Amino acid sequence: MGNIRKQTIISSTLVYIGFLIGAINIYFYTRTGSGSFTPEQYGLTRIFFDFAQNMFAFGALGVIPVIYKFYPYYKDNLDEEKIDLMTWALAASLIGLLLVIFLGWYFQHWFVNLYTAKSKLVVDYYYWMIPFAIGLLFFSVLEGFCWALHKSVVSNFLKETFMRVITSILILLFYGRVISFNTFLVLFSFQFLAIFIILLVYLIRLRKLHFPLQVSRVTKKFWKKMLGMQALTFGGTCIASVAATVDVFIIAGFQNLRAVGIFVFAQYAANLVQVPQRSIQGVSAGVLSRAWKDKDYTEIKRIYSRSCINLLLMSLFIFGNLWLNVSHGMEVFHIQTEYRDGLGVMFILGMVRIIDAGTGLNNLVITTSTFWKFDFYSGVTLLFFRLPLTYFLIKNYGIIGSAFAELAAYSVYNFLRFEFLRRKFNMQPFTGKTLLSLLLGAVAYGLCYITLKDVGGIIGILLRGSLFSGMMIAGVFYGNLTPDARQLYHGFIKRFQKGN
Repeated sequence: MGNIRKQTIISSTLVYIGFLIGAINIYFYTRTGSGSFTPEQYGLTRIFFDFAQNMFAFGALGVIPVIYKFYPYYKDNLDEEKIDLMTWALAASLIGLLLVIFLGWYFQHWFVNLYTAKSKLVVDYYYWMIPFAIGLLFFSVLEGFCWALHKSVVSNFLKETFMRVITSILILLFYGRVISFNTFLVLFSFQFLAIFIILLVYLIRLRKLHFPLQVSRVTKKFWKKMLGMQALTFGGTCIASVAATVDVFIIAGFQNLRAVGIFVFAQYAANLVQVPQRSIQGVSAGVLSRAWKDKDYTEIKRIYSRSCINLLLMSLFIFGNLWLNVSHGMEVFHIQTEYRDGLGVMFILGMVRIIDAGTGLNNLVITTSTFWKFDFYSGVTLLFFRLPLTYFLIKNYGIIGSAFAELAAYSVYNFLRFEFLRRKFNMQPFTGKTLLSLLLGAVAYGLCYITLKDVGGIIGILLRGSLFSGMMIAGVFYGNLTPDARQLYHGFIKRFQKGN
């Protein structure tokens, strides 16, 4: 767990730096003043991401989990230069690229008919979404390989931090009237291709990326299992992608891009809760694959249970700070008043993220096991449940309906995965400390809200944040809610003493 903890801290730090840069970007997207982005323009940038996510899901052809699932078998049986896993992975991605281009062309008329009336900007910039999607596709394949190599820090930095720096530069050029919004979107569409090239060069210079054309004995032995996993993973990934992004497209169709902009502003804030989860996933994928291969069930259970309590505590810490200060923060930083319409959405989505974080790495534990097919079946259930619910609630209740649909769908989804691991492997990660963690978060929030709710401005934000954070940290140590806290503290003290 020590290596996972160390890499998670580094990855989380980089990701939070990226989110800080992203928050600055959001500020410039949403601030009041002349020359600012409109909610429609901001909403369009988010459509780019969700469009690309779906195109990536189809174009990757399910190959990414295959990479980090089977890489330990290649590494244990072949010299590095003879590992042909990435040869076939990138070959599949090239086929996927053709599929993405075909799908982009085929669905153009559907997009035009659906969005011309209420979200015309989507139609105007439709074709620029395709290079954005292609870049995400190829970057994600290399990112999966980095997970297998335990080099997730580099890929996390490029995706979560460096790419946001590129966006910041483009935003500043737009605000400085150096470029028009049209030029901004054109350059915006090539960001993923830029970081893909950087990651490709890094892996080649590291001499970890080889493309032998000869079929290795490992591929000959496992190709049927790999292809079977790839086929089901492909279906599961497409289902999960559609389920995760369908709300934005339905909102754009039923309402407009202004509503999309308000929704994704709230969504971005709620997604801050997921940063530690995103970091630990990249770090843990290769470790869990190795543990399943070695049948080290003790290590798997430990990673699963630790991930649940650690991610729950971190999600409560982040969301508590966010919700205590978001309304005051919007006033202090002069965010356009329209975005206040999304505060209810932000709260509900925050609850979704806490539930998802509190159930730990259940998806990764399943996908790296021999029972990875269940991930597909649970994904089908998620889509079957969420699609009609999202459609109905958005149509009748607007963007708040989408948040409630997500809360219901992901609660069921995580419960199914929790029950599967409990019944199949007797993995039950929750203890009395889970309840104590929830109680700690509720009490700390309540006390801070009651005592400091009327203190405005920056001073109020700092006071509420400091008091809540101090109570959470003190409660974690006093209640010994996670062993990683004390281990991390003692490790820091030792390094500090060595430095002196």
